[in-house]
Amino acid sequence: IQRVREIFLEMGFAEIRGPIVETAFWNFDALFQPQDHPAREMMDTFYLANPDRGDLPEENVVSYVAKTHENGWRTGSKGWGYKWSHEEAMKLVFRTHTTATTIRYLSEHKEPPIKVFSVDRVYRNEKVDYKRLAEFHQIEGIVMDENATLQDLMGTLKQFYLKLGLEGVQFWPSYFPYTEPSAQSTVYIPELKSWFELSGMGMFRPEVLRPLGIKYPVLAWGGGLERLIMLKLSVDDMRFLYKNDLAWIRRSPICL
Repeated sequence: IQRVREIFLEMGFAEIRGPIVETAFWNFDALFQPQDHPAREMMDTFYLANPDRGDLPEENVVSYVAKTHENGWRTGSKGWGYKWSHEEAMKLVFRTHTTATTIRYLSEHKEPPIKVFSVDRVYRNEKVDYKRLAEFHQIEGIVMDENATLQDLMGTLKQFYLKLGLEGVQFWPSYFPYTEPSAQSTVYIPELKSWFELSGMGMFRPEVLRPLGIKYPVLAWGGGLERLIMLKLSVDDMRFLYKNDLAWIRRSPICL
């Protein structure tokens, strides 16, 4: 985590933090994720029972997000075509991604330039196995600038991964509800003769930015920290990182 922080700071980014417990509004709705999306179901998200509701932001922001979901509002979109629910948006969840933190930050900082990152814990109701955990760390970042492009995003991530010692990074087209265009950053590991997914990335859609009053392009990405550590330390089971094996810890390099 410290090495990731050092790299982003070297590249001119500032670190931000956010709450672990979030409203569904910031975790999903503000990111144009529909309220009937499968990822919001209990099998993917941890919902709190007591308390089970949180406060929504100022009414105009809530109204703009609701209209965007329902009919697209002024974004040029048709929206999702359903009746948006305040009650659903108020539900409290353990954040499923740190994008909830960055979108909160954007709602309070609407003018460029912005270059921020976070490395923090997220929670998903996953079946724990060698490549999945219910609690893990995500590396998240955003850049807002007047003339920011997808090419700038690819260059930023290539530079970041190069500083971590990962060469041969490529970008493959992908889909996310809140970015367009979207891509996956991947890296080829010669020793394993295989490609590994590093992070999802893209440019925030108008349906995300305009309800918050943001007029400039925003580049965004997010990926798992543990997967990077597994690649760097040749670990083939993510659970091993939390096993507290003192002999292995003492043998492992402090600096990557």
